[in-house]
Amino acid sequence: MSDSALDRLECGHCAAPAPTDQLIGTCRACGGPLLAVYDTARARADRIPDAGRGLWRWAGLLPVPEAGRFELGAGDTPLLPTGIGEWLNSGPTWIKDESANPTASFKARGMAVAIGRAKALGAGSLVVPSAGNAACAAAAYAARAGLPLTVFMPADVPRSFQVEARAHAARVELVDGLIDDCGQRAQAMADRDGSFNLATFREPGRVEGKKTMGFEIAEQMGWRLPEVIIYPTGGGTGIVALWKAFNELESLGLIGPERPRLVMVQSAGCAPLVRAFDVGADQADPWPAGATCADGLRVPRSFGDRLVLDAMRRSRGRALTVSDAEMLEYARLMASRLGLFPCPEGAACLAAQVRLVEEGWIGADERVVLFNTGSPLKYLHLWPNSTHPEHTADSDRRIFAHD
Repeated sequence: MSDSALDRLECGHCAAPAPTDQLIGTCRACGGPLLAVYDTARARADRIPDAGRGLWRWAGLLPVPEAGRFELGAGDTPLLPTGIGEWLNSGPTWIKDESANPTASFKARGMAVAIGRAKALGAGSLVVPSAGNAACAAAAYAARAGLPLTVFMPADVPRSFQVEARAHAARVELVDGLIDDCGQRAQAMADRDGSFNLATFREPGRVEGKKTMGFEIAEQMGWRLPEVIIYPTGGGTGIVALWKAFNELESLGLIGPERPRLVMVQSAGCAPLVRAFDVGADQADPWPAGATCADGLRVPRSFGDRLVLDAMRRSRGRALTVSDAEMLEYARLMASRLGLFPCPEGAACLAAQVRLVEEGWIGADERVVLFNTGSPLKYLHLWPNSTHPEHTADSDRRIFAHD
């Protein structure tokens, strides 16, 4: 397996360098998020992607020594062709189905790298704030690494997330509040006892793990990127990760300068990044009392907001919101017409695509990739009946009007 070509860590805000051989979370100069930078000349000499399967095929472009590469099967999720483009009289559409990851969500990618790196650099214990899936993924990889983990979660998250995290021996602390309140509790614990904080953008590994989604899309599409990628966005790690992935692939000569336009989708009940994008702001003000059925989108404040908004604008992308009702309706439609039952966050991507095709923003020949970021099985409380509830059929009319 290839050695990591990691050259340095660099602050995404002030560009100050940081050492790679120390367990460090954020920039010591300004407190900003740290990003990994690679020696691409050295990486070219390695085999990228490496042989085999899974996330660690990309080890040359991940900041983890071999001793920290714990295997639970993350990565190599399918890119599924669909008939959505034909139904919309638009270009072909694929779904990147991240529910195939360990603990059934894309969060496994980031936690595999973050926890692997933390273990290799001497972490003794871990802490993470989470709205759901990140807690489950962190708990699984912490168990695999043999590290104690404390999770701070909003008290009203679905019980399924709490049960799964505890099953992996994580200590779960429920907080009356939202993910930002949990983040404050997690940082206080890190300051108090030295536990390494795995919060979004508070350490460099999670972005690196998630960027393998971009690597895989490029490889699965024959090194020709789609014109549009639609991504459900909470804190925005995935947006930054995808943009970083494509830049690194170009530096290796695997793709050209063309880039997808990134579409950021948030819930109408919690949309701080969409609001900031729409008004041209460089930072996002906190969203008061965020509320949505999609727990992964209930993030009222993003520590990496400047990086997210910059990537969106560089991609010439769009930012929009969808309602909870649309998420549940399009999840039902995807399950019944595609055979893929998505999480609410994944269904939000199809709702966004329909709207952008109707507006003409997505062209008739443009290729589109949607993300389903996790399994709906942790959200079964949203569909309390054994059969599909009555629905408005509005999504059916908008998509299948020509059938």
